[in-house]
Amino acid sequence: MALFETRQDGFELSDDPARFDLARGHRWIAEDSYWAQGIPLVVFEKAVRASLTVGAYAASGEMAAMARVVTDRATFGWICDVFVGEAWRGQGLGKALMAYLAAHPDLQGLRRLHLATRDAHGLYGQFGFGPLTGVDRWMEIRNRDVYRR
Repeated sequence: MALFETRQDGFELSDDPARFDLARGHRWIAEDSYWAQGIPLVVFEKAVRASLTVGAYAASGEMAAMARVVTDRATFGWICDVFVGEAWRGQGLGKALMAYLAAHPDLQGLRRLHLATRDAHGLYGQFGFGPLTGVDRWMEIRNRDVYRR
């Protein structure tokens, strides 16, 4: 697959797996996220490698933010692990990541694109996201403690 890269507000956004800082991404998600605390590195690495994973890089080359999309690149996508490093918050990187994903060639024409958030409804609403429809048809198996074993 061809790489998709763009520049926005002094940051470079890229889906190049060779650039992605796995250790930093893991630290953010395992230690600082509310949704996957304690995720083992081996599990996080497997998830990153099997997904469309994006890094946002500062001029220094340091990874400043990330997002991951679980997708078949044809019909469905689930945006997850959107995280902006503390030092780069308030600089529009959340919006930049979402604009990047909205323009990504592998995410065009999807029938469904999902995400879940506890506190960023305003950000995602700007990109067309709204409440889940057909809730009565969705089912799940949820294991909240899977990373604590």
